[in-house]
Parts: sequence; C-alpha cells; structure tokens
Amino acid sequence: MTASAIDANKSGHHIPVLLNEVVSALKPKAGEVYLDGTFGAGGYCRAVLEAADCNLIAIDRDPDAITRAAQFSKQFPGRFEILQGTFGSMDQLLADAGRSRVDGVMLDIGVSSFQIDEADRGFSFQEDGPLDMRMSSEGESAADVVNTYGEEDLANIIYSLGEERKSRRIAAAIVERRSEAPFERTLDLANLVERVIGRVPVKKGRKSVHPATRTFQALRIHVNDELGELRRGLSAAERILAPEGRLVVVSFHSLEDRIVKKFMAERSGNVPGASRHLPMGQVTDTPSSLRLEKRGVVKPSQNEEQNNPRARSAKLRVAIRTSAPAGEEIGHA
Repeated sequence: MTASAIDANKSGHHIPVLLNEVVSALKPKAGEVYLDGTFGAGGYCRAVLEAADCNLIAIDRDPDAITRAAQFSKQFPGRFEILQGTFGSMDQLLADAGRSRVDGVMLDIGVSSFQIDEADRGFSFQEDGPLDMRMSSEGESAADVVNTYGEEDLANIIYSLGEERKSRRIAAAIVERRSEAPFERTLDLANLVERVIGRVPVKKGRKSVHPATRTFQALRIHVNDELGELRRGLSAAERILAPEGRLVVVSFHSLEDRIVKKFMAERSGNVPGASRHLPMGQVTDTPSSLRLEKRGVVKPSQNEEQNNPRARSAKLRVAIRTSAPAGEEIGHA
C-alpha cells in the first residue's frame, strides 16, 4: 500500500481498490499524459501524480466529483485537469480540451463509495433516501423506472443486469404495490424486495448479502447505462491511446468483466477458436490494435480484501496499444 493510501486509510477516506497494482500496470513516467475516466474520489489520480512528474486529465459525470477535484488543481498546479462528462465520450472531451493522444487510460467501473455513502444519492438499500441512483443529475431516475416501466420490462432489467433469478416475482410485486402508492424512497423498495424473496440463510464465516442487492444493482446499471458506457469507453480509449499506451481497467462484477475481457481478447487477437475452422472468406489478417502483457486477471490480495470490503469482487485487466488502427465501436454482443 502506498503512503497516500495509508494516509487515506488512517483518515477514514475512500481507498481505491488495487491501487498499487493499477499504478504498476500504468507505469507512469515523467513528461507523459494520462487519463482517468472515472475520477471518483481521486485516489488513482493522486497515486499516479505522486509516482511521476507527469500530467493527468480526469473525467467524471458526477458534479460532486468535479467539486472534489478542485483541490487537485491546487495541489498539482499545471499537472491536473478535470473534465465533466462521461468517459464513453473521452475522445471528444479530450479533443475539446485541445488534446488527441494520451499515454495511458485508467477506468474504475461502477459506483463510487462516496455515492453509496451519501443517502441522498439514492444508491444504498441500507440508508433511506430518494430513489434516484443517477450519477449525474440528468435523465430518468430509478423511481421513474420503478413507477412507470411495464412488469415484463422491469423483470428483464432485474434479471439481465442484476442476475436476479427471482426477477419476475419482484417485478410483479413492484407493479402491484405501485398501484396503491408510487415508490419514492430507497428503503421502501428494499423492504418490498426483502418481503418478496426473503433472506437466504448464511453459512458460518460468510457475509450476509441483502436480498435487494441485485435489484438495486440492476436499476443503477440501467439508469446510468453503465454497460453501454463501458463499451463506448473501451473503444474511445483505444482511439486516443498512443502506441505503447496502457489501458488499465478495474471492474467489480461479471457483467463488466465479461465486456472488458472480450474486448481485450478480440483486439489482441486472442480469441478462442482457430481461424482454420472458418470458411476462407471469413479469415482476416487485421492487425491487432492491442496486445496483452499477460493473459488472465489480477485480483486483490487476501490482506486487501480483509481491509477493504469493496475489493472482494474486483478484477484488473491490462492491455497495451499497438500502432495498428483502432477497430470499430463495439456493440452489445
């Protein structure tokens, strides 16, 4: 753990997951320019700026994160810049800021601990707050979705984005209850889900998981289009990375990691199945736009998992940009 991470731990501030591993994978060097597409609390930014005399551009859609970033501009004068927007548009945001290339991109996918800890943001099923879940202040809120979507659409969202097997029972209960009164608060929805599916008995030594966890995850991902944003962000990062630039991605559940793994595999040519089994017309020799330093994923140490519960499901993947042209924008497949 770096000195800054230790200081953060002592003061009770957010500690970024796999911090040392992310910095090691990025390999910051003096004079180079890096981009953090998910500023959050700024933990990765601080570690990179302290590791080398480099420049860093950060992006975040959350107005609160933009406010937190103001201190970085004072602490690292001339070396740090914050841009408000979505990381899926990082190439356009970068162009608007007068740049076209960076030497590394970091992405920490998902909701930040600041957002979860603030009840008024509506992300938590353990603290009562407005049923919002928007990372920005724009677009549909979770309440809009819960109170207006049809039963089948709700069930599909909860199943596909939350991987909740009892999605149809939950959706049916939501539709029935909202006919009496709309859902406005987080605990109102969380309590309903708990009544519908109950609590699963926990084995000794295992941590209890709240019954509403998967439903809240699904609504959050849907409201913020997180998987679409991830796909757009990976393609945008590929376009702005200079040759030998590094793409470093931390994800927290299988839906995200599956997209990252597939993207890096396809762009590096490490796709399962040999092309000799395909008809000759389907064989291509498109040069790889990425290469993998090593296959597989980096996971937190047992010590980090014990000290930082958020780290338990984290996975880190790294790819290096080649000089080949970027591929087409990735779709939903």
